[in-house]
Amino acid sequence: MSNKRKKAKRAKQIFIVFANHGFSALIDRSGILDFFGLKKTKRKKSEQKQNNLSAGERLRLSFEELGPTFIKLGQIMSTRPDLLPHGIIYELEKLQDEVAPFPITEVKEVIELELGDSIENIFREFHEIPIAAASIGQVHRAKLLSGKDVVVKIQRPNIEKNIQLDLAILKDLADFIDTKTRFGTLYSFHKMADEFETTILSELNFRTEGENAETFKANFKTDNTVLVPNISWIHTTNRVLTMEEIKGISLKNFEAIEKAGFNRTIVARNLATSIMYQILRDGFFHGDPHPGNLMVLENNRIAFLDLGMVGQLNEHRKSQFLKMLMGITLKDSRLIVQAIVELDALSERISLKKLEKDIDRMRDQVLSVPLSQIKIGEVFREIFDLAFSYNIRIPGEFTMLAKSLITLEGLVEKLDPNLNVLEIAEPIAGKLIFSLVSPEKIGKELLGGALDYGSLVRKFPTILLSFLEKFEHDDFALHLISSDAKRISKKLDQSFSRMSLSIIVLALAMIVVGIIISLSIVDANKAEWITLITSVFWGTLFLIGITVIALIISIFKSKDY
Repeated sequence: MSNKRKKAKRAKQIFIVFANHGFSALIDRSGILDFFGLKKTKRKKSEQKQNNLSAGERLRLSFEELGPTFIKLGQIMSTRPDLLPHGIIYELEKLQDEVAPFPITEVKEVIELELGDSIENIFREFHEIPIAAASIGQVHRAKLLSGKDVVVKIQRPNIEKNIQLDLAILKDLADFIDTKTRFGTLYSFHKMADEFETTILSELNFRTEGENAETFKANFKTDNTVLVPNISWIHTTNRVLTMEEIKGISLKNFEAIEKAGFNRTIVARNLATSIMYQILRDGFFHGDPHPGNLMVLENNRIAFLDLGMVGQLNEHRKSQFLKMLMGITLKDSRLIVQAIVELDALSERISLKKLEKDIDRMRDQVLSVPLSQIKIGEVFREIFDLAFSYNIRIPGEFTMLAKSLITLEGLVEKLDPNLNVLEIAEPIAGKLIFSLVSPEKIGKELLGGALDYGSLVRKFPTILLSFLEKFEHDDFALHLISSDAKRISKKLDQSFSRMSLSIIVLALAMIVVGIIISLSIVDANKAEWITLITSVFWGTLFLIGITVIALIISIFKSKDY
């Protein structure tokens, strides 16, 4: 069967499933069947029963019936309160990625194909009954030839082909929404489809999950409260992932945690602290920290499992989140508005004053309680509700971040109702904000800028010489009107004088940079060195001040400002 026919057949199946779950009227009115070149299908009698369910319930049931791609899509959609109402979000959060396991014969076939040997030559023991089965793969316990206990994650056969087919249909659907509906003018659904494709294909590559685990391990190498399993790379491919078995208690089992004598307050604090460091310090955080992906170990340590879905924030995004967090902590509406504006998420011109007034109202309702009672998840929901009403597009990494925080808050509340995530986040945020303005950080940024300017100064003679050679060889002629010659000459003199002063300022600034860096690394016990460096620092600043004053006087004397 050709790809075109497979695509049409799958698209028809998808629309039949949605129609059977009570969305036939919406499908008929939208004209989407004509867009896909499909004929209208007959409704099943069972659809009448489905109409008694909420839209969110019917959407969830549709996604569960359609399989892996749509289950993952629903899970990601549940992180978008800026796009969907609470009722649908609530139902999509219930999506369970638990399906019937595939046969052991297929498990062995995938392992032997990927690892290039019989399963008996790879593992001393391999448990045929899986400990977990999901839409993308399933997990088995095993023992390496060395005797080490491991867990092996095996990808379902043909899953990638099926997902690629669904992705092609979803991209067509995104094009339909963008071109045929009013939502397309507000949101780029094709871009969202591309982001979803990147996410799900990344999860299909088990090497990526292994690399994520290595990154987490490096980020927390000095933290004895966090554990990430080691990856057995020689037993890992794109479709098989082998990692050490972590022996602890799943965070789903609160009763067992209590019986084992773990301190639930310390467990909750360790969990919240680690996730806040992931977000605020590393910009690399677990995208799905639900209880099934977390374990409690001896000494109240936390183990992070299933690192296929991670969120990433660059330095710019981290500073925006810090600003939003400080705005919430300080109950400062203007800081929150500034953080939203800096997201570059405004799809159209809006009244920032009106937005600030709405955030003021939200602050009075949600942030009027003491800090210890503020629910950060509720605050983000309110902010995203406002974003939705103003047609503000919240970046995908921020919605995943908010989802992680909401999940974290729910877990912390179950472990210790008296512990507040925002109170844990506040000192971490304060410490990181201080590090942003440390002498070492400023010194590095100034040095980077100084090096750029230094490079420009070094290249200037070469550029000038090249220009003069071209000027000579190409026989350019420069004609100046006699009456303007003196004025032009004077301007050139002034320009070169200012350039000279600027170069002097640049040189002095580079000295200051060196001094700042020296102060950040010099031994605090060597007082004589600190005194000498400080004296040079203030002397250099004085020279910069004199030079800048001379430059300003030169500009004003030119009567050209």
